[in-house]
Amino acid sequence: MSKHLSTSVRVPIEADNPSIVRNESLCIKCGQCRNVCTSPVGVLGTYALEQTGDRAICIHCGQCANVCPVGSITEVYEYPEVKAAVQDKDKIVIVSTSPSVRVALGEEFGMPKGAFVQGKMVALLRALGVDYVLDTNFAADLTIVEEASELLARIKGETDKPLPQFTSCCPAWVKFAETYYPELLPHVSTAKSPIGMQGPTIKTYFAQKMGIDPRKIVNVALTPCTAKKFEIRREEMNAAGQKLGIAELRDMDNVITTRELALWAKEAGIDFTSLEDSDFDKFMGEASGAGVIFGNTGGVMEAALRTAYAYLTGEQPPKEILKLEPVRGYDGLREASVEIAGRVINVAVVHGTENVRKLIAGGIEKYHFIEVMT
Repeated sequence: MSKHLSTSVRVPIEADNPSIVRNESLCIKCGQCRNVCTSPVGVLGTYALEQTGDRAICIHCGQCANVCPVGSITEVYEYPEVKAAVQDKDKIVIVSTSPSVRVALGEEFGMPKGAFVQGKMVALLRALGVDYVLDTNFAADLTIVEEASELLARIKGETDKPLPQFTSCCPAWVKFAETYYPELLPHVSTAKSPIGMQGPTIKTYFAQKMGIDPRKIVNVALTPCTAKKFEIRREEMNAAGQKLGIAELRDMDNVITTRELALWAKEAGIDFTSLEDSDFDKFMGEASGAGVIFGNTGGVMEAALRTAYAYLTGEQPPKEILKLEPVRGYDGLREASVEIAGRVINVAVVHGTENVRKLIAGGIEKYHFIEVMT
């Protein structure tokens, strides 16, 4: 007998899922989680629990929590751990913020949708006792440099890695590929995600420059993405520990979502709207505009093409590449062709992992670069 209700009723969630959790007492069995996991995520309906040893398949995207109308499914709350770390005088808490949080956080406090609250967001984190507030856009710049360089190496035949190159920024997409399309893994960029780069950079470079013992650092990523809770716990996410010879050292220690930060602030009784703006810490707190557009589907693709243009031509990208309209929007599949230094580069943007199946069915051979965001 299965420990889960039928998948025709709702999404099964394992007790050890690092990203999402269900409060059984609140579930009304409405099927909203089932529907979103079936489409546009494309996971539920692809397996039977009898085939998996009664274990749920999950790519940790958190879309079921987004659509749950009664709050039965939520992200796994980590902010109490971060709160405890802030109160520990022997810990140095560093929070790195993802680009989209600064245009989403205000809604939690009654501000208009899309309100740009970067200054108040930083001020809130300082008011909660965080020691340093950094911008993950710093590492997003690193990711773009790596992905664009790798793309050009593949196009020029300077590597044995095949074309097309897929982006690697979305951990839910990576888990989807590992689960359903392992043959595509050589196509996935070898670059880590921005959070995957930010973590070890802080515990090595930042710690050294600031004179901080990396063992005392509690690295926290603030992001809307529940899949990041899974990503930071992957076995390979201990590059800093490997470099420093500290086996137990993780690159990133906690991930808290936009909603978790709002809950923490409300519990602390902080009036968000009255906070005076504050700035990111200067060192590793500044970045170019490329990382900012990561917050939109198609943004990674657009930033990578801008960088590839600059590398190939030695010039700044023209307006049609700085504002690459064909890859913008929310259609499930979008494509464009861009000419750079006499080379035509064909790209595609996939929004929702179910659409990966449609893309593959249509053939991927014509593309050079494909972005996937769950």
